[in-house]
Amino acid sequence: MVPPPSLGSPADGGPLGRNYEIIKHFVLDGSRPDVITVTDWLAPVIWEGTFDRQVLENYYKRLNITIGLITFASGKFTNRDLTQFLESADKYFMVGYNVIFYILINNITDIPYIELGTLRTFKILPILLAKPLEDGDFHYMKTLDEYFTNYIQYEVDFVFSMTVNQIFRSDFGVETLGTSVAQLHAWWYFKNKNEFPYERRTQSAASIPFGEGDFYYHHAIFGGTPQEVLELTMQCLGGLTHDSKYELNSIFEKHLNKHFFVSKPTKLLSPEYNWDPNFKTPPQIKHIKIAYQSEMM
Repeated sequence: MVPPPSLGSPADGGPLGRNYEIIKHFVLDGSRPDVITVTDWLAPVIWEGTFDRQVLENYYKRLNITIGLITFASGKFTNRDLTQFLESADKYFMVGYNVIFYILINNITDIPYIELGTLRTFKILPILLAKPLEDGDFHYMKTLDEYFTNYIQYEVDFVFSMTVNQIFRSDFGVETLGTSVAQLHAWWYFKNKNEFPYERRTQSAASIPFGEGDFYYHHAIFGGTPQEVLELTMQCLGGLTHDSKYELNSIFEKHLNKHFFVSKPTKLLSPEYNWDPNFKTPPQIKHIKIAYQSEMM
């Protein structure tokens, strides 16, 4: 497996870690003064124009990496939704790299026929049977944990989980790769953090106290190395289990935000990577990578 370039940590030998020669071409100084491009803990926030694509391509092309993309196609999502997701992902997701699409689905006959491009394949993973009264978030995390533990972590160098109600609009490339990758929520990015819809009930495992927190992250996209994503999955599953025991109807996104509050992501994707076309587009959004189909929720 391939160690990802990232800003690193003090444990890497300094605030920029071991990969300074990569990072100095990654966060282009002064390229986007209108937005946050580096967090307080020195993680890059990726916007169009903040990275040198050619430097990153030169780095990753020689490593022969494999990237996984997981999507959960169940419940109200239709064959058409999955078709749009896969066709657009095939066109724009990690073009030129080895990619495995993992499709978690109830009925394999719902898989659309799609002729994938070169270096791409997909694997169909049946969704585990749900127990009575088991909610959708818990069921998804349990299924994801099962397949990650037994298969996915051994097959890829990096992996993303994405909801199926998204359509890729332009290149989603290696600039997004990192140890732990979080997606900034398009709506809440432009709000004051005191307004963020964190879980505030102190009994919940997802609780974040008032006055604390960094950003609000969207559950639609998260990723990183298999080890980090597996850890996230286990932590969120544990939190959901705890809350269910005490009859606290928490949702996965709250636990995702708690995880990233405690274990800071090493890379953040700007709202350009998950923009809802129903929103009025502000000037900071210059290049939409993925259109989030909120009306499908």
